[in-house]
Amino acid sequence: MTAVTFDGPQASIRPRRPAQVRLVRNSLVLAKRNLIKLFRTPEQFIDVTLQPIIFLLLFYYVFGGALGGALGSHGDRHLYLQFLVPGLLGQTLAMSSISIGQNMNADIEKGVFDRFRSLPIGRAVPLIGAVLADFFRYFSVCAITIGFGYILGFRIETNVLALLAAIGLAICFALSFAWVSLWIGMKMRTAGAVQGVMMLMVMPLTFGSNAFINTATMPGWLQAFVNVNPLSHVVGAARGLLVGGPVAGNVGWTFAWIAGLLVVFFPLALRAYIRRA
Repeated sequence: MTAVTFDGPQASIRPRRPAQVRLVRNSLVLAKRNLIKLFRTPEQFIDVTLQPIIFLLLFYYVFGGALGGALGSHGDRHLYLQFLVPGLLGQTLAMSSISIGQNMNADIEKGVFDRFRSLPIGRAVPLIGAVLADFFRYFSVCAITIGFGYILGFRIETNVLALLAAIGLAICFALSFAWVSLWIGMKMRTAGAVQGVMMLMVMPLTFGSNAFINTATMPGWLQAFVNVNPLSHVVGAARGLLVGGPVAGNVGWTFAWIAGLLVVFFPLALRAYIRRA
């Protein structure tokens, strides 16, 4: 008996990929598009290259001798450098998140996303792609901050696994905080307004934290804010992982803040994007 084969149109139909697979694939494609755009405009790297170096030099040489006294050793810049580098890691990551909202706002004003709306992709894909592309920028911040800190004399007092954990935790927080910037980028009319609003948010979070000085030296009302500040938990976790100290509590609070930021600001950013684009 001769086998019967079907060579009709149905034989060439491929099974449709699951929605989750398509979402990841399309998000990676748009993340690649954002990275290409980033490399073609290298001036966008200023906030992740020069900014950490400038802040390290300023705080180390201008304030290091004086602020070292708050840590129990007046004039000891090295002691303050060990305290400073994890703090600057959290600060520069938070400030680097400002640009993603600015860029998204500028792209929408240019009409780039009009094309995305006509493509058969999920509504969240352009936003997820933008956040994934920023992973490279956040990793650059970590590498430059810790690397230049090593040039000045900073030393990791734990181990390589703790270093990787500190970098991974800081980047995860930055990726979740990026959704705040995206939401503001969707709500503001201009990229300049996005920068202004984000700076008003980031500055109190960074300077009202344990990033640059011991919390015990602050007035009681300010300590209450510092202790619930999400950036304080990120910095505390990074400091414990890099130079030793309590880790578990700060890590737990950091993951709680990461989850909270995603739960609140991912749907807000997506809804604002749908209305705007």
